[in-house]
Amino acid sequence: MSESDADQPLTFEQARDELETIVRRLEDGNVTLQESLDLWERGEKLAAHCDQLLGQAEQRLEAAKARSQEAT
Repeated sequence: MSESDADQPLTFEQARDELETIVRRLEDGNVTLQESLDLWERGEKLAAHCDQLLGQAEQRLEAAKARSQEAT
């Protein structure tokens, strides 16, 4: 990943995929305690990012729905 890519926020799909990978690694149990903690913290950040993106998508849908109802 280039430096400019690292500055770009993850898409929902990228964050979800990384979160799924983290869950698999934690479930496998082949990581140290420190790695588990690091993965858990990263997973919490990814989950919050996904929640934020989903909230934004929901707001956009509600706004579009309201505009559609106003037009009728």
